[in-house]
Amino acid sequence: MAAVGPLARMARLGSSICRNHRLISNRKSQRRGIASCIDPSYGLTDEQKEFQKVAFDFAANEMAPHMAEWDQKEIFPVETMRKAAQLGFGGIYVQPDVGGSGLSRLDTSVIFEALSTGCVSTTAYISIHNMCAWMIDTFGNNEQREKFCPDLCLMEKFASYCLTEPGSGSDAASLLTTAQRKGDLYILNGSKAFISGGGDTDIYVVMCRTGGKGPKGISCLVVEKGTPGLSFGKKEKKVGWNSQPTRAVIFEDCAVPVINRLGEEGQGFGIAMKGLNGGRINIASCSLGAAHACVQLARDHLLVRKQFGETLSNNQFRLAEMATKLVASRLLVREAATALQDGRPDAVSLCSMAKLFVTDECFNICNQALQMHGGYGYLKDYAVQQFVRDIRVHQILEGTNEVMRMIISRNLLTEL
Repeated sequence: MAAVGPLARMARLGSSICRNHRLISNRKSQRRGIASCIDPSYGLTDEQKEFQKVAFDFAANEMAPHMAEWDQKEIFPVETMRKAAQLGFGGIYVQPDVGGSGLSRLDTSVIFEALSTGCVSTTAYISIHNMCAWMIDTFGNNEQREKFCPDLCLMEKFASYCLTEPGSGSDAASLLTTAQRKGDLYILNGSKAFISGGGDTDIYVVMCRTGGKGPKGISCLVVEKGTPGLSFGKKEKKVGWNSQPTRAVIFEDCAVPVINRLGEEGQGFGIAMKGLNGGRINIASCSLGAAHACVQLARDHLLVRKQFGETLSNNQFRLAEMATKLVASRLLVREAATALQDGRPDAVSLCSMAKLFVTDECFNICNQALQMHGGYGYLKDYAVQQFVRDIRVHQILEGTNEVMRMIISRNLLTEL
């Protein structure tokens, strides 16, 4: 049995960890200069504040100093992510018996928001990796969980989620990658597009067609790097998310053992969608971290930048609007995370609402922060431009925001 994750052990320390938390929290807020009205620690339990502090400190010390270099040189920071895994961030909501931290969806959101203040691109990949590990933990049998999850939680191995295809993006149920069963093997043929980590990662959670048309013909297979017939396309050149590679994943008579199937045949689409419900909260949380960082960057710039004989901070109502939208976004994400954790009937719609609202509004916050920097905001010496570039894609992936509107409206118009 794997060891209990570091964050789970921290939670069990309970009040002994947090006896003097109020003083610690006050010093922390003053040190980072967080205005009380946007302080992300408000409303959290003492244990959640501790997780958050660990994540903020890791972001500030291990990620932020390298964020620009990772972006410009397109470095996949494997060793930094393994350091994060030592803190329990490799399997945050994976069960402790296979090495996970066993935390809640809300805990996870708090952690990803904090980590994203240091590097959105790297945190977003960590969130995808966590989603894959959770899918194996949740839908795999004991042998599969014990085989794959411990290495994933330690980030000794990295995972990629393979759903999107060149011809099926938003219409995921129309995917064409096939898996024909021949004895104890599935023979995969087809390709996946825009795969985060593709080519550099070790484990591929693949949605493929084992049956007829539509969602009921889709199954989920775990494909390991090095499997004959598995190959990768060229590394894509992207606007943002440059600290994680993106490639096509190609299957040409790729033989995968039947024992690598998660769940039963025909359950793959449901597995994929359940993974994405949490993924939407995760990616919204990454947008929150970027927006939080950009509000602080804009505030600091406005306090020192002078034009027309006075600082730009005078009469800054736009900054107030940005702060209000940030806090509203955070509240929605945390409500959606709680709903998903509790299995509430409104969970799917709330996850879609959170993804839609938060990724849109947080992009607007970051973009406005860039505008407030003037010409300086357009220079790569200033972090605000990288936050803008990195979170733009959040409105597209994990289901486009147009699809989020479809999910929400369908619930409104069909539920009696």
